Amino acid sequence: MTSLFPRWTNTVARGSLLALVAIAIGVPVALMVWVRTSYATGEHADVVQPIAFDHRVHAHGLRIDCRYCHATAEAGASAGLPPTVACVGCHTNAMMQSAPLAPVRASLASNRPIQWRRVNALPDFVFFDHSIHVAKGIGCESCHGRVDQMERVAQATPMSMGWCVSCHRDPGPYVRPRSEITTMGWDAAHAGAASDTMHRRLAHEYAVTSRTDCSTCHR
Repeated sequence: MTSLFPRWTNTVARGSLLALVAIAIGVPVALMVWVRTSYATGEHADVVQPIAFDHRVHAHGLRIDCRYCHATAEAGASAGLPPTVACVGCHTNAMMQSAPLAPVRASLASNRPIQWRRVNALPDFVFFDHSIHVAKGIGCESCHGRVDQMERVAQATPMSMGWCVSCHRDPGPYVRPRSEITTMGWDAAHAGAASDTMHRRLAHEYAVTSRTDCSTCHR
């Protein structure tokens, strides 16, 4: 009896099934790999701001505390951005008339805030509270990196779920004195103490515990 389909169609059918299996497995794997890359997390992305604000000058050279500009970090979920008038008091009249500070003058004239671009962005379904991290002794640089060494601030860490959970499982080693929250490059040696001893003492003093339940970040 003559075959309904030519013999080569068997090869095509097998190849199609293998391709479907490869796609079914390969696509999810590829997506899981991609979401862990800097292209997806935004790590080290070049974010151009409306003003060339150099953190090396302000945070390192002038030793301006992070909380001068990010004033709500200790009391609220958001660290906040400085009002335009915060820029005025630090600069001379001559500097205020310079070209780089034109956006500051425009903001003052229009009474509209400077349109800073977000550098560290979490998905909408993730809740992050700066105040609780500050209260528990987690330094700014633990998440934001050495901003005092950045001409243009970029996201310094993955800020992925796995990265956050790794700290939440064992937060003790990241705890520092609250007085050193904004100190860049701080370690226990600054206080003349053994690292493990200080971390354990502070974790107990600040009631730092492991928090890995979903509702901690997803509410």
